[in-house]
Amino acid sequence: MANELLEISIDENLRKAATDLYSQLGFDLSTAICMFLTRSVQVRGFPFSMILPVENYKAMAAVEAMKRMSRDAESLGIADMTLEEINAEIAAVRNEK
Repeated sequence: MANELLEISIDENLRKAATDLYSQLGFDLSTAICMFLTRSVQVRGFPFSMILPVENYKAMAAVEAMKRMSRDAESLGIADMTLEEINAEIAAVRNEK
C-alpha cells in the first residue's frame, strides 16, 4: 500500500511531550499515531475508555472512603459505638504510645 501524508494541527507542548514519551518507548510520533489508528479500526472505536470525569472527584472519593469505612465498621461489629466509646478507644491507643 502507498503511504499518504496526514497533516494535523496540534499544540506544540503536547507534540513535544508525546514525542518524548513515545521516544522513550522506542517509537516515533508517526508510528505511534499509526498504531492508534490501526487499533481504532480493529476495535471499531477509540482504543481506550471514553468516560467523562466526575465534576468533583475529591468529594466523590471522600464519599466512597466513608462508605468503605462504614462497611468495615459494620463487619467488625463496631458500627453502633457511641461517641464516648469511640473517644475512650482513641484515648486508650494514645496512652499506649
